[in-house]
Amino acid sequence: MAIVELDRISKSYESKVAVKDLSFRIEPGEMFGLLGPNGAGKTSTIRMMIGITMPDSGTVSLFQQPFRRDSLARVGYLPEERGLYKKMKVLDQLVLLGQLHGLDKVTATTRAKSWSERLQIADSLDKRTEELSKGMQQKIQFISTLLHEPGLIIMDEPFSGLDPVNATLLQDTLLELRGAGKAILFSTHRMDQVEKLCDSICLMNHGAAVLAGNMREVKSRFERDRVVIEFEGDASFLNHPVVAEAKNYNGHAELRLKPQADAQQLLRAAIAVARVNKFELVEPSLEEIFIQTVGGRADA
Repeated sequence: MAIVELDRISKSYESKVAVKDLSFRIEPGEMFGLLGPNGAGKTSTIRMMIGITMPDSGTVSLFQQPFRRDSLARVGYLPEERGLYKKMKVLDQLVLLGQLHGLDKVTATTRAKSWSERLQIADSLDKRTEELSKGMQQKIQFISTLLHEPGLIIMDEPFSGLDPVNATLLQDTLLELRGAGKAILFSTHRMDQVEKLCDSICLMNHGAAVLAGNMREVKSRFERDRVVIEFEGDASFLNHPVVAEAKNYNGHAELRLKPQADAQQLLRAAIAVARVNKFELVEPSLEEIFIQTVGGRADA
């Protein structure tokens, strides 16, 4: 039962193709990462999903129905460009935004206070937005996205402006929402967050999907050619013929092996000259996959 289904959607602006034959689906309780370099078509895709623009071809379905305006009552959208009223007090602003999503004042107030407690901004409810840091304002936007309890949550760069503590708080909240059956799509440049949170991804470049699917399945397509070694002593083994690239951070080395290289050869060479405390063959990170897939084809 897909919450979102895009079927071969395309969009062009004059001579520029923004999105080309893009298809994917998001299920309930799924965290979906929409990735790509600047100009790849991510924001254009999101705008078609929520009816800001319409596709030139293909179809968008929400909650198992062809796109209709009334479906947006079940969607929460956090845009990359924020839109808060700077002179308005936080609580008044959240209540207003809740009412714009169809809540009555009492319900909007109750939910705003509850979410403010959860996201640790309750002490700021009587302050004007302009008095708060960028990170605090981001949490206000995040709360406003959730007040009407949407079934689909769409977030464009949700971690922008957040320090590590608040980024972790937001991550934990997203995981709770996923556990509650919400479908969540977010677009971000933070590959570490995507790798930790997302069940599935779609990597776009020049408007098209170049890599898509379940996170584990996508990563399995790439050779496990990375080695992490922690050692004491002689580092000469880092120049072994099986090593394509090596970075040594004072006894913590990260290496990339040549294609079809035998990691055991490297391990034997390391043990022969140094004390090896850790030797781990690891899959490539999502950031490495991103660079390897997009490479020099990305827009500037």
